[in-house]
Amino acid sequence: MDKLDRKILDILQKDASVTAAEIADQIGLSKAPCWRRIQKLQDSGIIHRIVALLDAKALNVGTTVFVTIKAPSHSATWYERFASVVHEITEVTELHRMSGDVDYLLRVVVPDISGYDSVYKRLISAVEMLDVSASFSLETIKSTTALPLTYAE
Repeated sequence: MDKLDRKILDILQKDASVTAAEIADQIGLSKAPCWRRIQKLQDSGIIHRIVALLDAKALNVGTTVFVTIKAPSHSATWYERFASVVHEITEVTELHRMSGDVDYLLRVVVPDISGYDSVYKRLISAVEMLDVSASFSLETIKSTTALPLTYAE
């Protein structure tokens, strides 16, 4: 990965609807080589998906809840069941396995507290957990999908 690839990625992270021709103009490259670079970044998996970012409030899911979970077991059976259940709950937008005091961290988006309560009840009825704790986000101070490119090699 070179400086031009990083510039392409920077542009695409900000707006993936920009055409290869527009990117080429911005980075001082002709369209065909620019398009080939984008294809190479896709083929290598660096660009693995192009999506539209939606406004959560406009879609009535403006309440973000961070849920920590302690597992009652660290068996493969429990993990597979838990992951399967979480993947079926559309309000869960992220699932992370953690180090430290908690085992898992979920990011949940819902309309309000009762929306979270519904998610909570589906979760606890489907899989056993040792402890579940929820924290409601009061304000989003920074939110980005852009990854830092300074470390890219």
